[in-house]
Amino acid sequence: MCLLLGATGVGKTLLLKRLQSQRQHMGDLEEVPSTLPTVGTNLTDITVNRKKVTIRELGGCMGPIWPSYYGDCYLVIFVVDAANPTQLSSSCIQLLSVLSAQPLQETKVLILFNKIDLPCYMSVVEMKSLFRIDDMVSCSKQSISVLEISARDGTGLQDVGKWLHSNHKG
Repeated sequence: MCLLLGATGVGKTLLLKRLQSQRQHMGDLEEVPSTLPTVGTNLTDITVNRKKVTIRELGGCMGPIWPSYYGDCYLVIFVVDAANPTQLSSSCIQLLSVLSAQPLQETKVLILFNKIDLPCYMSVVEMKSLFRIDDMVSCSKQSISVLEISARDGTGLQDVGKWLHSNHKG
């Protein structure tokens, strides 16, 4: 199982819808589908290069109970809103909590800096610096990858699919 985590409003649901439609429509992204904030948990199956991947999306408001879902997880995708500087410190704290969780010590982690389509987004260099990603990578037991994406316009979604495909068990 892959966990999709991040604060409320970072674009997790839209990301899932885009990953599904990318496969179904061979990369043809039409209009932006409507989404609502996830309250609770959603299970979504996507197919990446003929591999079925089950993704459990956990709402940002459920942060305090995320650890109860870590047990059957072998991949974590953590989404950060790169266009919302007021949310960065809480996102960093949440990410550090995920990385330090004992059940996730062997888990592969993908950090996505989303919303790079907005004019006020921070670059991946700025985000890596603010999050001290290099320090996280050097101190972490997990394999950590970082990508910048736009779930809205589809930028970077192929790279997310490649990461899922190459790290999927089974």
